[in-house]
Formats: sequence, C-alpha cells, structure tokens
Amino acid sequence: MRASVRLDRLPPYLFAELERKIEEKRRAGVDVISLGIGDPDTPTPAAVVDALAAAARDPATHRYPTNRGRSEFRAAVADFYRWRFGVELDPESEIVPALGAKECIFNLNLAFLDADTLALAADPGYPVYTGGPLLAGAEAHPLPLVPELGFVPDLDAVPAEIARRARLLYLNYPNNPTGAVAPAGFFERVVEFAHEHELLVVHDASYTELCFDGYEAPSFLATPGARDVGVEVFSLSKGWNMTGWRVAAIVGNRDAVATYWKLKTNIDSGMFEAVQLAAVTALGELREFPRQMSELYQRRRDLVCDALERIGVAVERPRATIYVWAPVPDGFADAASWCEHVLERAGVVVSPGGAYGAAGEGFFRISLTVPDERLLEAVERMRESLG
Repeated sequence: MRASVRLDRLPPYLFAELERKIEEKRRAGVDVISLGIGDPDTPTPAAVVDALAAAARDPATHRYPTNRGRSEFRAAVADFYRWRFGVELDPESEIVPALGAKECIFNLNLAFLDADTLALAADPGYPVYTGGPLLAGAEAHPLPLVPELGFVPDLDAVPAEIARRARLLYLNYPNNPTGAVAPAGFFERVVEFAHEHELLVVHDASYTELCFDGYEAPSFLATPGARDVGVEVFSLSKGWNMTGWRVAAIVGNRDAVATYWKLKTNIDSGMFEAVQLAAVTALGELREFPRQMSELYQRRRDLVCDALERIGVAVERPRATIYVWAPVPDGFADAASWCEHVLERAGVVVSPGGAYGAAGEGFFRISLTVPDERLLEAVERMRESLG
C-alpha cells in the first residue's frame, strides 16, 4: 500500500518519540522519570467522574449527539466565561464543543486554509500549529517568540508577502512551552494586526486556569475588538485533570465558529453527551477547582526552580502553565544533546526546545506533572550527570 505524500511533510511527532524512548528504557530495566509530557498525575475530580457515570446510565445519552453541543454544555461555557473573564458569549452562535484543543486546532486548518495560503504559528509552539497546515495542504510560517519581548512575536517583523498570504494566526498564552504570559498591550496589537491583514486569530487558551503568584490570565476575547477577528479554544484538559476526556470548546467570532461547525458535521459525530454533562459539573460546581491545581503546580515550580538554580541553571520562574522553560547548561552543543545526555546518564526525560521550533533551540522544557519527590530526584539525577 502507499501512504499519502502529505505525511512525508511532517517531522516525527515529538510526544510519540518521547513515548518510544521511555518505553525502550523501561524495557531495559531503567527507572525512568519522565518530565517530557504535560499530562497531569492527579485524578479528575470525583464529582466530575460521578456526573459522567450518572449521565452514561441515561439511555438518552447513548444516541448520536449533535455537533453543536447540548444546550447545557454551551450554557455552562457561557456562564464560565462571564464569571471568569467578564466575557459575554451567545450560547446559540458563539460556542461549539470540540474533542480537545488538538482536534479543534487541526480542523481549523481544513476550514480556513487553501493551497496557496498559510498559517502564522508561534515558534516555539505546540507542534499542531505547524503540522496542521501542512496536512491541510497549506504552509506554516514560524513567528519566533522573542525572549526580550517576553516570548511574544514581533508582529512588525512579519514580511508583507507572508502577511498577505496568511489566513490564520496561532497564539497561546499562557504559553506552552515557555510558560510566558501575554504582556500588557500585546493582545491589542494582535487585534490591530488581524484587522490590517484580514486574518483569523486562533488563541489556544489551554492554560489560562493554571496561574501562580496571584496572576490571573485573561481571555483574548476580553480585548476590545477581539471577537471581530478571533476565536479562542478553551480546554478542560489541564485545569481539571481531564486530558483523557477530550473536552474543549471553540468560542468567539460567530462566523468562524459556524465555519468550524460546518466542517465538523462532515468529519465526526460530536462529543459523547455524557462527557458534555460531566463538563457542565466541572465548569459550574467545580469552577474553582483549577485554583487547587495551581497551588500544587506553584509548589512544584518552586521546587524545580530552586533545585535548578543550585546546579547552576538560571531560570525565570513562570507565572502560569505546568512547565519550566530552562536554558541548556554550558558544555552542550544543543538542546537535543543535553536531553540525550540526561536520558542516558540519568534516566530522566525532558523535552528539547528545538522540537517545538527553531526558536526554541538552547532551551529545554520540564513538565511539573509528577509527584514532588520524583521531581526532586530527577533534578538531583541531572546534577549528578553533570559530574
């Protein structure tokens, strides 16, 4: 058989490679500590699980769902956005459920890109921002996140011809992998840029609920004019420990939401309604649960940053997300060689910054989704590997 040539355009998927290396080491008897994948190690709240079980026992949820989502789900998303961000959303036209942020982001490429167009994608960034356009037969143009600007792109540096061809602009704050938050005035500049170039802003809001030191991440849609040019993809995966549930929503510009929904009606049959009803419990009764998780991750952030500083790795403490973005120690040619070193010498998996884009070179990412004692052991093993 012959696979599609479009797959040849893709590099190996980062997390699939990490899983392969972890399994290989464990088969060899190595006690691997994986800090490479951001998958919460604590369970989904019991009340959400109970809500799923109760809804799944109702035969009415066993039939095909609607791609538009149950009215209860869309109302819960609207209520949450009003409470958390001060953003008013119309449940009838500005909210549609998505099977996780990854699915939504990929399908937006199919909905908005053609062969001669492109998406502007944060670099470093979630691999789907660049892989999705390629699979859709279009192109991805990387926008380097500039450390001196607070890990945001310099929109004024985008070449005119690239901006002319752009249909989508992918952004993500709080940011994966850098942990950066959007500086004051940045979202306003994004709205201006989108108006200037008639493109759709896609803001991946997967980490807005995990913030530290009193910081509260805003919604892009709270920015004046944002709804005219953008959508936001809001996910329950990280804040409510629901990565396996695949539950998210696309919200914002009603025309863009309708375009996404039109595509979805031809691709899948929607989200299991019992999952939607469980999400209603998460967004309502347990809307403040992510604050508990933020306290946990803030403690782990401090443990890791303190330990890294003791071994001579200077890090800027993130104000959000579940990651620490750290510079590669001196003596290593690049991030990949450092990550290979700690895997072979210490049995620790961390992600090389270059895997998230060329602008990520010189950094590595640590995920905070393992217990405190294993985090400390991992950093100690790194220290020992340095001699």
